[in-house]
Amino acid sequence: LKVNKLGTKEWLKTKARVKKNLREVASELIELYAKREKAIGYAFSKDTPWQAQFEDSFPYQETDDQLRCIDEVKKDMELNKPMDRLLCGDVGYGKTEVAIRAAFKAVMDGKQVAYLAPTTVLAEQQYKEFRDRMSGFGVKVEVLNRFKTQKQQNDIIRRLKLGEVDIVIGTHRLLSKDIKFKDLGLLIIDEEQRFGVEHKERIKEMKNGIDVLTLSATPIPRTLQMSLVGIRQLSQLETPPMNRYSVQTYVVEKNDGLIKNAIEKELSRNGQVFYLYNNIEQIYNRVRKLQHLLPEARIGCVHGQMGREEIEDIMLQFNQHEIDVLVCTTIVENGIDVPNANTILIEDAQNFGLAQIYQIKGRVGRSDRLAYAYLMIPERHQLTEIAQKRLTAVKEFASLGSGYKIAMRDLTIRGAGDLLGPSQSGFIDTVGIDMYIEMLEEAIEAKKSGKEIVHEEVKPNPSISKSSYIPNGFTNDDFDKLDMYQKLDKLDSKEQLKAYRSEIEDQYGKLPKEVRSLFEKKELDIALKEAIVQSYREVKNQMEITFSSLYSQHVDGVKLFESFTKISKDITIRYANQCIIVLLPKGKNDLKMAVECIEKAKESVHENR
Repeated sequence: LKVNKLGTKEWLKTKARVKKNLREVASELIELYAKREKAIGYAFSKDTPWQAQFEDSFPYQETDDQLRCIDEVKKDMELNKPMDRLLCGDVGYGKTEVAIRAAFKAVMDGKQVAYLAPTTVLAEQQYKEFRDRMSGFGVKVEVLNRFKTQKQQNDIIRRLKLGEVDIVIGTHRLLSKDIKFKDLGLLIIDEEQRFGVEHKERIKEMKNGIDVLTLSATPIPRTLQMSLVGIRQLSQLETPPMNRYSVQTYVVEKNDGLIKNAIEKELSRNGQVFYLYNNIEQIYNRVRKLQHLLPEARIGCVHGQMGREEIEDIMLQFNQHEIDVLVCTTIVENGIDVPNANTILIEDAQNFGLAQIYQIKGRVGRSDRLAYAYLMIPERHQLTEIAQKRLTAVKEFASLGSGYKIAMRDLTIRGAGDLLGPSQSGFIDTVGIDMYIEMLEEAIEAKKSGKEIVHEEVKPNPSISKSSYIPNGFTNDDFDKLDMYQKLDKLDSKEQLKAYRSEIEDQYGKLPKEVRSLFEKKELDIALKEAIVQSYREVKNQMEITFSSLYSQHVDGVKLFESFTKISKDITIRYANQCIIVLLPKGKNDLKMAVECIEKAKESVHENR
């Protein structure tokens, strides 16, 4: 349970708001479930001999994950209920081939397919991929984006309406109201997080009654949550391609020396570099500065305000290694595949979203070479807490196949948002993902049965201000630190904590003060979860423990006071609102004293019995 330093009253108010929000969400979900149960979708036929022939033409060996996901998608398509499946897999893990086979299956049954891509460059790339894979099978594939002339667009729209185009690939232009299909059967959405709220509402209208396949390396929190609570089916591609390495990721302060060294290191092995600079107004100044820094390098520039031919020319030059360093905006974020480019520098990385950084980082490491990503932040720049969390998460999840973990972390950092409406932020960060999903499931059950569920109040985690962390001198390995924090967080008894402390002492020897404080804070945290404790807070130089009114009414106050004074003569007791309140001075051994007080209070319960 995660609470951002809320007091008990504020916490209860927040939880009440969450419950109200969940009741509304549950009502909408029940409606959505009901519509889906009643909706009669198109049941696609079993695979044709052409499908087998088409799949045999795939030039690579499928992974077991790919075969499983393809099978899951096909089974959904063959049901008479509309499919709504999320396919989650890292960049280069084979999502496109799963989508191509689903699209081919739809076309074999006389249905049209719409493929929605977030950027023009990706739409063009996917168009070529689909066209090349389906050449020789009589499938008509078109692309619709802002680079098509008005005359070309009108012709494609006319042919779509007549059913003369089987598959159309495009950007949000496909969501325009003038686009009409003769018989749309499958909608494929690539990287849904790149579409705005209005676009998503239009997609929702478009989805009615048709099969939908959503592809993502890092699904947005809302999309992922809908899969977690069972509104959408989830397929995962977790097997990396052969001979693929994790991208070595560094969070660094920007300086010319580092930039020069990183680029020269890549160029020395005949590689290429992406330099991401997301400011079109200043991008040519950045190109000039880099050219001055690296006079021998061939530097190109690409951004979204350039014309189609210019973008294609630059990308072609980069693909053919006529350019060493490509200075670019986030136009290259999705789908650009240049296996020889294995270093990326991202300027002002703190300004990007978590999933976005992960996608951008995915432009490198697409071959059997070790790749490097430098997330650069301004020198002496104070990052916000959320920016710090995002950059830490990207560094932490640098290994292959971490897109799903990134999405889960994003879900806890910024919340899921309104599952069904336009709101993009929600309550998950306040109450924690596990509890949010549990409460949502309960709210759904309550709505279905017509009974209101009474939630047992859960005490928020206390805010204990004592400084405690794992210093670098103790261990420099970030993964060891993370593992220790996670294990400590999961412990829920004094015995488990004692055993884990012994294990750490055996491994590392005597614990430094900061690490000892970590264990003492956790011990107090466990003690404060006892039923007899109502609340804990810190006031000025004192720690205040309030015992429950039920306990306070039945305990022998005199004996309790005597046992507390044996711990310290500086402890004071007062009685207010039918509760015993214990005040302890902050200072040396204060956490241990607080734990002892709770243990003595527990002993007095047993003595009374």
